[in-house]
Amino acid sequence: MANTRFLALLRGINVGGNNIIKMAELRECLQTAGFTNVSTYIASGNVLFETDMDLVKVEHVVDSTLEKTFGYKGPTVVLSDADFRMIVDEAPNGFGTKPDVFHSDVIFLKSPAKPDQVLKDLVALKLREGVDTAAAGSKALYFTRLSAERQKSRLSKILELPTYKSMTIRSWSTVKKLEALLESANHQKL
Repeated sequence: MANTRFLALLRGINVGGNNIIKMAELRECLQTAGFTNVSTYIASGNVLFETDMDLVKVEHVVDSTLEKTFGYKGPTVVLSDADFRMIVDEAPNGFGTKPDVFHSDVIFLKSPAKPDQVLKDLVALKLREGVDTAAAGSKALYFTRLSAERQKSRLSKILELPTYKSMTIRSWSTVKKLEALLESANHQKL
């Protein structure tokens, strides 16, 4: 079976002095777990790697390895290269194209959380009209905040959702950088 490229997105590491995990140690522990071509992007828990395991097995190995090695209990959202690219491609028209006007974030969900249901929950939190917009894709949510009014955004209310334990958020600029890293890794394989 051929190797598939995966992306693991850890939530809440190296933020405010909590869940401190050095990237070199993170790469080493995942290599020891059997993954290859392991690389990280910035210290916020973005890990790219390859394996011939299926997604279910990858999620189990990543979660158990991180808990055993670092005491980290997640969530970690694991996506195949194809699923990550689909999330990027499904972004609403114009999403992330005006970084001087809007803060644009992708909310990645760990199964069994479903984008449509999380969107309903977000709307129930009474997003601020003229400040917040949210849209659901098939595997993620897309959230924008008017930069000039971002202190009025209701995005922080996401912490109140029961599904918050099943999500991690990345800025659109981080998502696009990860896309470029995946593309570069794929070209190196050719």
